Amino acid sequence: MIDHAPPVVYIAAPEGDTGKSTVALGVLQILCATTARVGVFRPIMRSAAEPDYILELLLEHSTADIDYTQAVGTTYEQVHADPDAAISEIVMRFHEVAKMCDVVVVVGSDYTDVASPSELRFNARIAVNLGAPVLLVLRGAERTPAEVRQLAELCAGELAQEHAQLVAVIANRCDPAQLEQVCVALRGFDVPCWALPEVPLLVAPTMAELCTAIDGEIYSGDPELLRREALQIMVGGMTAEHVLERLDEGVVVVVPGDRSDVLLSVVNAHEAEGFPSLSGVIMNGGLRPHPAIARLMAGLKPKLPILTTELDSYETAGAAHRTRGRVVAGSLRKVDTALALMEEHVDAAELLRRIEVPLASVVTPQMFEYQLIEHARADRQRIVLPEGDDDRILRAAGRVLQRKIADLVILGVESVVRARAAELGVDISAAEVLDPNNSGYLEEFAAEYAELRKHKGMTLSRARETVSDISYFGTMMVYKGIADGMVSGAAHTTAHTIRPSLEIIKTVPGVSTVSSVFLMCLADRVLAYGDCAVVPDPTSEQLADIAISSAATAARFGIEPRVAMLSYSTGESGSGAHVDKVRIATKLARERAPELPVEGPIQYDAAIEPTVADTKLPDSEVAGRATVFVFPDLNTGNNTYKAVQRSAGAIAIGPVLQGLRKPVNDLSRGALVADIVNTVAITAIQAQQG
Repeated sequence: MIDHAPPVVYIAAPEGDTGKSTVALGVLQILCATTARVGVFRPIMRSAAEPDYILELLLEHSTADIDYTQAVGTTYEQVHADPDAAISEIVMRFHEVAKMCDVVVVVGSDYTDVASPSELRFNARIAVNLGAPVLLVLRGAERTPAEVRQLAELCAGELAQEHAQLVAVIANRCDPAQLEQVCVALRGFDVPCWALPEVPLLVAPTMAELCTAIDGEIYSGDPELLRREALQIMVGGMTAEHVLERLDEGVVVVVPGDRSDVLLSVVNAHEAEGFPSLSGVIMNGGLRPHPAIARLMAGLKPKLPILTTELDSYETAGAAHRTRGRVVAGSLRKVDTALALMEEHVDAAELLRRIEVPLASVVTPQMFEYQLIEHARADRQRIVLPEGDDDRILRAAGRVLQRKIADLVILGVESVVRARAAELGVDISAAEVLDPNNSGYLEEFAAEYAELRKHKGMTLSRARETVSDISYFGTMMVYKGIADGMVSGAAHTTAHTIRPSLEIIKTVPGVSTVSSVFLMCLADRVLAYGDCAVVPDPTSEQLADIAISSAATAARFGIEPRVAMLSYSTGESGSGAHVDKVRIATKLARERAPELPVEGPIQYDAAIEPTVADTKLPDSEVAGRATVFVFPDLNTGNNTYKAVQRSAGAIAIGPVLQGLRKPVNDLSRGALVADIVNTVAITAIQAQQG
């Protein structure tokens, strides 16, 4: 290996269908959590005719600035034509990538066109030339533990013959019932060995993939549900009642379009309580329903995807069974499942030690998000999500539960919430779903709320009406300790989320202001911006509250607080009401928290840039090194965080509400699923602190 080359790991397999992409994705996440610039390289491209979906998936999750064309070495055609020249090309292109990375994940070839000598041996040759240790991935499916061990020994021998260094072994797609036996069988190797269970979801095709496989068309249904995976294929060649009794979760029913009895039964069963949620229907044979049946089905407005194909029953079933789902960039449920598998079954610290990855001196957005999740998982809290009728909330809930970030209570009518989650292919079985109006808590909450607000003339009958509102109900759950925190606002205003908290939970002692911070994840560090979402024009006393609360929030998330009280002038250079307000706030903050490094008034450039600080405030311990930025008003703060977010490509996590006795956090109404997951993790961490 060239002296300046970064650490590398080469992921290789002796055959196809090992689930190597699942392992590669997990390894990539482990590295991104600890290292700033993680790159991906594919020495041999799957196909020159179409994009390599594995490479596209991994590039989306990598953190080095590398594009698709840079991440490719050569093609199968070039390997066949001249193997030695192909390896030279691969080595040259790899080192161009390595210059831009702190660590590189190399993903070996996929047996789309097996060459001679064995493809594993050829991958071993590449690994040796790249100076990369090999992480070997084996397929455990349809093999006994002894056979997995035998295969591992055989592959280790092949790698040794090419002088490749074996760093670890992962047996993937093992029978879940034999997982422990596989681990036992692999003991005694000189390197760590882990086993992952077979998860049918990871190889299940989506309805969209099935539509392509059968050369079909969409007849009706919710387009959003085409992303759902088909876990089983059933040919509905029997009578309707026998089809109904054989239905199972995630099944796709193949039935001719003229079998109106089966069609109507299946469509209604999908909507009916007590029946499983299906993935779809395929009407085969080029037949369409009778016009009267078609009109009836249209009137039912089924959300269930219904496809049509010209293929007959046998051809349709065969094409569907042969279709193997791919873990691609957009398949969030599969990605989450793959990451959860690696987190549960692979010792990340041991793998990092084997690859010899150095500790990073910076904190990237990916590292910070991973640390959030790990922190939340270390002491799981119970978080209530009031907006159970929002698909984003349900998708985020599935990710939170699968990654074991928090325990969840989702508010809504249980049958409706669970049915929609099942339609979306989201597993929320581990969540409690609570209908406020039928929960048994309503009278207790109403009495408590009436007592809390009696000084405002609150009556019990009005209190019943108020606490039946999802935001008030969720806030009462937090107040009573039934939940540890609440996340809301995906479909409601900030005021709708915060007002109940101010009335019920109230502020912490010594702080009279509820405010917010955004955790701004820049390329190499994380900063805290407050207040950019709540207080429009804070007084000096409120600014001091915001500074102290923001510093405490920053410290809670691993940011050493050095507070800059921002203004349009620095030090004693300016005067006027706006500057004086910040000057007084700085004095108050120092008096109330003398241990806290606070500087103000100070301009943004002097707060963040050392060279400017050396000129304007050379003796300040904050100037040029600030980590917490307190803006003089909401107009300045909100515009600044958005400007930095868009122009610097920063990831803004928040707003994180602060100053409340118990954690309640507000979502943007444009929040993405990932934003909701991060906010749940933040709320859980706040709850851990009491």
